[in-house]
Amino acid sequence: MVDDTFFLLDIDKILRNKAPKYYKYIPRFVVSYLKKIIHQEELNPFLQESKDKTGVDFLKASLDFLDAKLIVKGMENLPREGLYVFASNHPLGGQDGVALGYILGTFYDGKVKYLVNDLLMNLHALAPLFIPINKTGKQSKDFPRLVEAGFASDNQLIMFPAGICSRRHKGVIRDPKWTKAFIVKSVQHQRDVIPVYFDGRNSDFFYNLANACKFLGIKFNIAMLYLVDEMFRNRHKTFTVTIGKPIPWQTFDKSKKPAEWAAYVQDEVYSMATEQAVNRVKTI
Repeated sequence: MVDDTFFLLDIDKILRNKAPKYYKYIPRFVVSYLKKIIHQEELNPFLQESKDKTGVDFLKASLDFLDAKLIVKGMENLPREGLYVFASNHPLGGQDGVALGYILGTFYDGKVKYLVNDLLMNLHALAPLFIPINKTGKQSKDFPRLVEAGFASDNQLIMFPAGICSRRHKGVIRDPKWTKAFIVKSVQHQRDVIPVYFDGRNSDFFYNLANACKFLGIKFNIAMLYLVDEMFRNRHKTFTVTIGKPIPWQTFDKSKKPAEWAAYVQDEVYSMATEQAVNRVKTI
C-alpha cells in the first residue's frame, strides 16, 4: 500500500533532504513562514484528491484548481509529425508551465518533457514530465546526461530559456537574457524551434523583491520562494498563449553565435506580444 504522504508537500521533509547539515538550525518560525507562502495547507488537500492523476491529467486538474482559463492562438502552427523544442517566455512560474504542458501534452498525447528546477520533483504527479535541473550537488554532474537523453528522446521539449521568471527593468516586464543551450542542442539534434508567447505577469511585490535582491547582491533567488504565492494571486484569470511558426534548425547557422541566435528567438517571442495587443484591439 502506497503511503499517501508521498504525494503531499512537506516543507520539513524538503528542508531535511536539501539542507541536512543546516536543518536543525533553521528557526521554526522560518519553517512556518515557508509553509505559509507555499500554501502547504491549501495545496495538500488538492494533492490528496488528485493523487491518482499523473502527467497531463494532473495538469488539467491543476488548471481546474487554479480556475485558469486559456485562449490559445496559433494552434495551426503545431506540426503533427516531428520533434520540436518549444521555447517560451516565463512570466509567471506557475500557470505558464502548467498551461503549456497541458496544451502541448494534450496535442502530443502526453509525449512532452520540461526542464525544471529539481525542487518541483516533489510534485510526484508531474515527475514523469520533468527533466530536473539542480545546479549543485551530485545531480549537477548528471545534468548533461539528462538533457542529452531528453533531446534524444521521442518527446517534445518545453523550455524556458531564461532559466528564471521574468523581471521588471525600467518599467518593462521581460525575461532576462535567454541562454544559448536550447539553440546548441536543437541544432545538434536537428529539432526545429517553435516560439511561444505567454501573456501574464506577477505582482509588484514579486518584481520589487527580485530587484531589491539584485541591488543588494544577494545571489540566492529569494523571489523563487514566492512563486506558489504568486500562483495563488493569479487564480481565476484568463491567459492568452500564442504559438508561433516553427523556426527550422538550419536557421541557426554560423552567421551568428548561439547566444545571438538565442536573443533572436527571444525577440521573435516578444514580437508576438505586440501581435496579441493588435489582435485585442481588433476584437474589442
